[in-house]
Amino acid sequence: MKRILNSTFILAFFTCLIPLSNAFSQEEESVAAAAALEDEVVPNYHYEYIPDFTYDEIDQRIKAMDHEMAFELNDRIFSFIQYFTVRNRDYTKMVLARKEQFFPMFDQTMAKHEMPLEIKYLSIIESGLDPQIRSRVGAMGLWQFMPATGRMYGMEVSSDIDDRMDPELSTEAAAKYLKSLYRMFGDWEVAMAAYNCGPGNVRKAIRRSGGKKTFWGIYNYLPRETRSYVPQVQAMLYILNHLDEHNFHPEDPSYAIEYEKIRFDRALSLEKLAELTNLCVADLGAINPSIKRNKVPESHRSMALRIPKSKAQYVKTNLAWISDSLNNAPTKLLAANLELQSAEELANELKENAVTYRVRSGDVLGSIARRYGVRVSDLKYWNNLSSNLIRVGQTLRINSGNASLASTQTNSSGQTTYTVQPGDSLWIISKRHAGLSVEQIKRLNNLNSNNIKPGQKLIIG
Repeated sequence: MKRILNSTFILAFFTCLIPLSNAFSQEEESVAAAAALEDEVVPNYHYEYIPDFTYDEIDQRIKAMDHEMAFELNDRIFSFIQYFTVRNRDYTKMVLARKEQFFPMFDQTMAKHEMPLEIKYLSIIESGLDPQIRSRVGAMGLWQFMPATGRMYGMEVSSDIDDRMDPELSTEAAAKYLKSLYRMFGDWEVAMAAYNCGPGNVRKAIRRSGGKKTFWGIYNYLPRETRSYVPQVQAMLYILNHLDEHNFHPEDPSYAIEYEKIRFDRALSLEKLAELTNLCVADLGAINPSIKRNKVPESHRSMALRIPKSKAQYVKTNLAWISDSLNNAPTKLLAANLELQSAEELANELKENAVTYRVRSGDVLGSIARRYGVRVSDLKYWNNLSSNLIRVGQTLRINSGNASLASTQTNSSGQTTYTVQPGDSLWIISKRHAGLSVEQIKRLNNLNSNNIKPGQKLIIG
């Protein structure tokens, strides 16, 4: 019998379910049926055309597909195609919006390991292509690794870093794991089943089936979830290769952020790095998803951070002072210290010591701060800025002299000393004192690193 899914069939199905009294006239029956149907079917005011299709049409399309991991249509796969193209189109649309972030990297990894490219569709069923999703049992990431399995394949899982959320590291681990399962069972469908329920359950299913070695041969002996798992992967494989036939047109797809890896060799917060480099914290977090709470701990100071390619050259060129400034006190602490002054005192200081600067095309707060040897947070405080955004032609006040003068003294030995202020770094101090370099400060004070702390007295001349 020809199988078809269409709106006429659905309407007839609901109409048949409506209980009608034999005492009703034909007209009354029609009114009652219409009223009952309105109760059963919620109106859809955002109409979207869903094409009809038959089992035979899907079968012909699958047979014409050029794919390495071949599969044949059956009722189970067909039911999931119906589900993802009709009943849960929103899930499919979500996947389409995310796939360009990950599919190119998936293809590259699968090709490197000489695996069928179609394996990448497994990640759709595992995570919906969400690298930070967590299951109720603690599996994490695009490929839903449990902590023990993640560590087995070289991923760190700790309170500070969780590599299961890293798309590249987790995809590499998934490829290795799936390839080992394929070597174990000699069939990619069975390997995917083992990925879901574990190789022990697959071996048990093979024994109970009398030694059969294919997924459909052991299907009835697998856990219930696994019986649905592989057909869903195959349904998505079909759908994403036949989007037009089911009226799917990706809107506003997201793409991967190109990046370069840069090592800062220190503990740091992504918020502080974003402030120093005029980067977006959300972008830094998105391309460094392994980092929890947006902080690189001291134990991982040697890890390389991914920096958006558009800013990578700037960061590399200015790596010395950026690294030095990453130890600065947070902006909130700086503001708290400044607020100890009265409004009148602050106004007088600004009047006596401030210079003005007119913003030019291409300027950012970071570049202006470097030019005058002050902090970005100072600029924002002096000019009542709530963000790093500035506009061409805007006039900025720069209190360039006060901080260094107030903290500089001459000791009994005739040496000039400077008292480190909250938020200071060696680079900032050097810029506030003409002719003084970071290396000179370190030599004068026998410093082996750039680490300094508020209240510390430094010889500067």
